[in-house]
Amino acid sequence: MTDRSHGIPPADLADDDLQRELAHLHETRHDTVLGGSESALHAHTERMLALEQEFLRRFPELGAPDPLRTRAGSRENAGQPVPGRDLG
Repeated sequence: MTDRSHGIPPADLADDDLQRELAHLHETRHDTVLGGSESALHAHTERMLALEQEFLRRFPELGAPDPLRTRAGSRENAGQPVPGRDLG
């Protein structure tokens, strides 16, 4: 028998279910950190990491940083030279 005490394995979730469960865990994170027991926080963290890893595996383009949030993208946007890219 499969242990599902912490939910369905992320790889077994449909895309919509994965996204919904991940959003719910992000919504409940603060309450778990502030008011949860040590074991609840550990379980929440393990589940959240597993869901996030599966989400990024399925949707790598959604996990990519906005270019303006990187140093190179910010410098390029400001018209500054980008080390390694602007060589002359």
